[in-house]
Amino acid sequence: MSKNKNNIDTGKRKWYFRALKKVMKIKYKEPTFIYLDGNEKLKEGSIILSNHEGTDAPMAFEIYHKSKFRMWGAHEMNSGLIPLYKYQTKVYYHEKKHWNIYAARAFCLIASPLTNLFYSGLNLISTYKDSRFAKTVKESYATLKSGENIIIYPEDSTNGYLAELEGFHAGFVMLCEYCKRKGYDVPIYVSYFKKSKNTYIIDKPVMYSQLSAGDESKEQIAKNLCERCNELGKMKTEKEVCVK
Repeated sequence: MSKNKNNIDTGKRKWYFRALKKVMKIKYKEPTFIYLDGNEKLKEGSIILSNHEGTDAPMAFEIYHKSKFRMWGAHEMNSGLIPLYKYQTKVYYHEKKHWNIYAARAFCLIASPLTNLFYSGLNLISTYKDSRFAKTVKESYATLKSGENIIIYPEDSTNGYLAELEGFHAGFVMLCEYCKRKGYDVPIYVSYFKKSKNTYIIDKPVMYSQLSAGDESKEQIAKNLCERCNELGKMKTEKEVCVK
């Protein structure tokens, strides 16, 4: 597998995808990464939870973060052009970003083929809302055990991508429980991308064993972590203080 100048393994990203990322730097500028534990190197085999901010948070991490990772993504975005077009039109642009459905359909005639090319090189871990989620969990566990991190955007975006998140879906907790049964205690990082400041705040890691030490349900654990994510979003960074 090939490595880049930072000695980061890039073997699982296709060559055209790596070239495409260089072009995308024109649109997505490098963010400032702030690590609350002071350590820029994330623990291997960790889960990173983040807000979504449309495409901005995923692209900021994918293009600029120097670590080995894979992302969770809706299987429709990872299943070929036609399923992607339907999902991108109805769910992403119409339901989440509140575009007019006809405008979304017209735009995606151009956007979806490009998005399909992008996602085919991203090496996503597909997520499902049915029994196939077991496949997601097993593939994710193998990824974590290989030393790669997994980025998950678990926010409930029923009402769109909001600055203050309304909740986290608890699917990632099921992955953590699976890892626990396999004897692997997963480090979890909560993070928040502040689009207006182009700043990514990454919290100190917490072990899943700490989060699950009490009697909290998986929904309560997800709620607690969502609240922490919102706290990060309201946090004043040194950069913002200096501007004032």
